[in-house]
Amino acid sequence: MMARALLIIDFQNDFTEGGALAVPDGDAIADRVNELIDSGQFDLVVATRDWHPPDHSSFQAQGGPWPPHCVQGTHGAELHDSLDRNKVDAVVDAGYEPELEGYSGFEETDLAKVLRSHDVDEVTAGAAAKEITTAGGTAGTGGRIFRPETSYTGRFTPATDVPDPRAMRRRLFAFKMR
Repeated sequence: MMARALLIIDFQNDFTEGGALAVPDGDAIADRVNELIDSGQFDLVVATRDWHPPDHSSFQAQGGPWPPHCVQGTHGAELHDSLDRNKVDAVVDAGYEPELEGYSGFEETDLAKVLRSHDVDEVTAGAAAKEITTAGGTAGTGGRIFRPETSYTGRFTPATDVPDPRAMRRRLFAFKMR
């Protein structure tokens, strides 16, 4: 029997109100995330984090488009304060080297390995930053992506679990919506 996973994508303090790169209403998913964690519907709960070094290439000081955010070891980089870390089975860090973009939880991480090792075939995913994070974080997995107003469903496809991070369009079609 295959397993179901909840994937919490970059729900971090810096992406919510008062954070360095706050997403409007980024906190709005907190209640739903916690409800899903506590629902008993999932065999595995995984959270991804932007986990940037202070000299990350995406930061404006390095010629990138973003202000410093989710800097390793800071409160802003930690999972959102509303999440009970003890209920998260695995945390996967992305963008942890200066040149790794970190737009996908699969880019140079062990996320695919974690999902495969638990025989995951269905993923429900939630993100504070739907426009940026959700596409990169779930591309190649399939899954249910939720914001308070939306929900999408798909199936995890092992053949596409390590997508080319530079092929965003191809990754978005790597799973079949149902």
